[in-house]
Amino acid sequence: MATHRAGRADPATAEAGPPPSQGQPHGALDRRRELSEFLRTRRDRLKPADVGLTDYSRLRRVLGLRREELAQLAGVSAAYYTRFEQGNARNVSREVVDAISRVLRLSDTEHAHLLELARLKTDTSKHGVSPHQQVRSEVRELLRAIEGVPAYVWGRRSDVLAWNETASAVFGDWAARAPQDRNWARVTFLAPTSREIFTDWDSKARDVVGQLRLWAGLYPNDAQLASLVGELSMKSEEFRTLWASHDVEKKTHGTMRLTHPLVGVLTLRYETLALQGDQDQYLTSYHAEPGSSSEQALRLLASWGPDAARDRSADPTP
Repeated sequence: MATHRAGRADPATAEAGPPPSQGQPHGALDRRRELSEFLRTRRDRLKPADVGLTDYSRLRRVLGLRREELAQLAGVSAAYYTRFEQGNARNVSREVVDAISRVLRLSDTEHAHLLELARLKTDTSKHGVSPHQQVRSEVRELLRAIEGVPAYVWGRRSDVLAWNETASAVFGDWAARAPQDRNWARVTFLAPTSREIFTDWDSKARDVVGQLRLWAGLYPNDAQLASLVGELSMKSEEFRTLWASHDVEKKTHGTMRLTHPLVGVLTLRYETLALQGDQDQYLTSYHAEPGSSSEQALRLLASWGPDAARDRSADPTP
């Protein structure tokens, strides 16, 4: 998909967003603003030519597609689309959201996120979000049973809930971290060692923020999530920039390159499985290509366990 990186819009002519929502629960993310900014950033990344329109770039003062252009292509009135983008439309149909998604060329993950923001899926925001998640003892037994394979369970807000010793050997001893710091977002953006271990730190950072964006759509009233976003926004310029992009990610498998202080470069494949029956809990495991140098290095780390990483896992976050 082509992207449009034009200059900054003229403040005098830039399209206005919605006013803050009234009656928003204390400490919650503003759902209307989340919806508005998500759609605006999706419009900004498209050129008119991308959707078959004539591009008069020198005369345009709005980045990407205008609201009226998107509305025309989606088959709705400009006034209706404006109300929808500002979070003021009522009885929005699935067909309309699907049409808008097609025009904006949203990925499946982005489309699902838009449905959440538009409240066309089950409204999880009305249900209470427990501050702490518990991992079943059987799942902890499973982590121990697959020792030698780095694996951990993570949940809402990217919290790491349980792990085996091999995962500590690879990523640092999670037990040595303070409970509030057992969180991938905090580790990625606040721990100095994260830039050393993740060969492609930028990719890891985008994935973490994209997943948090998905949680924000599912649970806009989660005060702990709002607090985490606020903390990271204050302490990390990179996080602020990525959060403002409103990109969403849901990566369930892939390849990751790491630089370990003891064994050097590791190329690992990862798989993420949802734990059915345990709401919002996922198990991620890593393995190396059979016969590779990474497989040999991983076996060596597994034999050392968390002792392989204790010196760097106690690294305090600012």
